[in-house]
Amino acid sequence: MEHSYVDSRPIAGQKPGTSGLRKKTKVFMQAHYLENYVQAIFDAIGGAEGKTLVVGGDGRYFNDRAIQVILRMMAANGAARAVVGQNGILSTPAASNLIRQRGTDGGLILSASHNPGGEDEDFGLKYNTPNGGPAPEAVTDRIFVASQAMVRYRIAETQDIDLSAIGETTLGDMAVEIVDPVVDYAALMERLFDMDAIRGWIADGHSIRFDAMHAVTGPYARAILEGRLGAPEGTVVNGTPSPDFGGGHPDPNPTWAKTLYDEMMGRDAPDFGAASDGDGDRNMILGRGVYVSPSDSLAVLAANATQAPGYARGLAGVARSMPTSAAVDRVAEALGMAAYETPTGWKFFGNLLDAGKVTLCGEESFGTGSDHLREKDGLWAVLLWLNILAATGKSVAELMADHWRTYGRNYYSRHDYEAVETEAANGLMAGLRGKLDSLVGSTARELVVTSADEFAYDDPVDGSRAEGQGIRIGFEGGGRAVFRLSGTGTEGATLRVYLERVETDPARLDQDPQEALAPVIAAADAVAGIRELTGRVAPDVVT
Repeated sequence: MEHSYVDSRPIAGQKPGTSGLRKKTKVFMQAHYLENYVQAIFDAIGGAEGKTLVVGGDGRYFNDRAIQVILRMMAANGAARAVVGQNGILSTPAASNLIRQRGTDGGLILSASHNPGGEDEDFGLKYNTPNGGPAPEAVTDRIFVASQAMVRYRIAETQDIDLSAIGETTLGDMAVEIVDPVVDYAALMERLFDMDAIRGWIADGHSIRFDAMHAVTGPYARAILEGRLGAPEGTVVNGTPSPDFGGGHPDPNPTWAKTLYDEMMGRDAPDFGAASDGDGDRNMILGRGVYVSPSDSLAVLAANATQAPGYARGLAGVARSMPTSAAVDRVAEALGMAAYETPTGWKFFGNLLDAGKVTLCGEESFGTGSDHLREKDGLWAVLLWLNILAATGKSVAELMADHWRTYGRNYYSRHDYEAVETEAANGLMAGLRGKLDSLVGSTARELVVTSADEFAYDDPVDGSRAEGQGIRIGFEGGGRAVFRLSGTGTEGATLRVYLERVETDPARLDQDPQEALAPVIAAADAVAGIRELTGRVAPDVVT
């Protein structure tokens, strides 16, 4: 097998974001683009020689071709072994599990997560480190530096490998192991949860609807929910992964999973509903007539996790991203646990998990997880919810009502303004940043501003500091608005506004969140000048 050095040059814009590099698919398909970035990853981690790497993705358009390129480059760069999901498929949680279980040198995960897929849509690639988690900023910074110093890459001249046959083959001197993408992950779930209790709950007549959104979680959910737990065939809908996710947007929220949402709000709804995203790391939870916000879901799981065998020992602590509501903080305070507030991006939880400081962590963007992996895990969250339902005998609605009576309710919502003109979005954030010192004491509509700052994070494990992580505005009465520009889009800018207010009056725990938050919403718009500066009169997505 011949190895070729291919002359190249730096390509602008290959700077990884919060979860790797995401661009339009056709950008990745350009000559040298993927190859440059893969070589930059190898160069940034000290080369691929002698290393074992996990490789797989969510099956979106270009996934199959990109994996062949990656394998040929691994072989040319001297890698010892590639562990690859059958047909190139691995959910992000399953990839994290394989990295940890096999003790590999990390892995390459091909996904743009919840972003749409297709030739005209989005593609992504990220490197996960040997702990199974997304590369921290120190590593992604080295990747970017390497990409901007690129002069050539190495690739093997060979035929494609058949990725459909489970077993071991070779690519030159590199071993290529094709593995069932589900088996190891399912075995991990069986160790964490009381599968007999969940199986009995289902056998007693409780019903589930799981929407895989034509994405990677379908095979996992079918194997576990319908296969191992005995849920009826058809419990999992949209369960066959599609390169363009069935033409849909694989983001599990009430806007993009509207069919499931509407079904769960209907008269004959199943007892429990859930959806997952493109690569299987996000989740949406619903009960009959009940939508559970991600922030509330994290808080409920923290309060009840000990119902599951894998967490019966108790929780070391909990962590949330800064924009996530403080609902889980209230649980931690009541139960005497440590609580940490981190920047957005799962990589910031890694040090806390590795150091044993936290057991559960989560983000408002529909991601929850625990120390079983170093990624968020959609199906894991679903199974923990089912374990709690089976153990308590309560419905989702009853669990939520009990939780709010015990801890109070953090009314919470996220307003997304998508594909905002970049200059306008940056101008809005710069304007807010420039007046932080003068905001405290001012009045925004009916609310007095009590605090205003830009969040910075000092990692309690390694001492690293992350600045510029979002602007926080606090209002009299416990309200809060947070402003961030998302790092997961591929065009324009997504302005995200996070809105929160705490309510402890038992008579006021069942309001519609948008109504309960109306004063905070109005104040946030007044402070930031959203309509004036972006021309948007309403958000594109409300969750």
